[in-house]
Amino acid sequence: MDIATFAGTVAGFLLILTAIFLGGGTGAFLNVPAMLITIGGTASATLVHFRLTRVLNIFGVVRKTLTVSVPNAERVLERLLEFSRVARRDGTLALEDYLDDIDDDFLRKGVQLIVDGTEPEELEKIMHTELAAIEDRHRFGIEILSFMGQASPAFGMIGTLIGLVQMLRQLDNPSKIGTGMATALLTTFYGSLLANLLFIPLSGKLRMRDKAESNVRKMMIEGLVGIQKTENPSGLQERLSSYLHPENRESDKGE
Repeated sequence: MDIATFAGTVAGFLLILTAIFLGGGTGAFLNVPAMLITIGGTASATLVHFRLTRVLNIFGVVRKTLTVSVPNAERVLERLLEFSRVARRDGTLALEDYLDDIDDDFLRKGVQLIVDGTEPEELEKIMHTELAAIEDRHRFGIEILSFMGQASPAFGMIGTLIGLVQMLRQLDNPSKIGTGMATALLTTFYGSLLANLLFIPLSGKLRMRDKAESNVRKMMIEGLVGIQKTENPSGLQERLSSYLHPENRESDKGE
């Protein structure tokens, strides 16, 4: 679970709700027509812009973004070096005994390909194809969330225009002006809230996660190819250390 994302989202909504409550209660901020325009309009525009299967997949992408952590680069490096030493000492077939202990599906598949005797060039090609599929899912998730972050304030403005038209039509009846004004203001509120506290932050989180995960996956691929070629673990460590953060890279060399 990504605690920062969960805590930030919950805290943001709680703070806004608290401010609303302290200002006189939540009843004035509940407006069904405004919700239909903002939420329904954003959802409809998203379905028009993207294929249904892509939109439905966004829930799985967001869930994984919040619940599945990116593999730790330092630990991955240690595991790759361990496999490298085993392969040099006992042969690549000896890695079969380690398959059940590998939690990461991507790394497990790479080690399985090594055990199966896949040529280094073919191994690299297969793993890069796997990585491209992962990046493709993330890219569509980022695009959908970014689009929703742009669409929700736009539909908030559409709701504002609708509310203003309704208000102007009721100028001869002051008792009904408030309904139109409420719709006008609350649609903008809902749109801005959804965009700035949900869609835009989630797309940014997914974008950063995608970069971090791609970096680790590329290190895995290069390490797996080196293991299949039974390269010297010291040389492999020197090369793979370039994928680490400079501070971790220096401490790793110090060990």
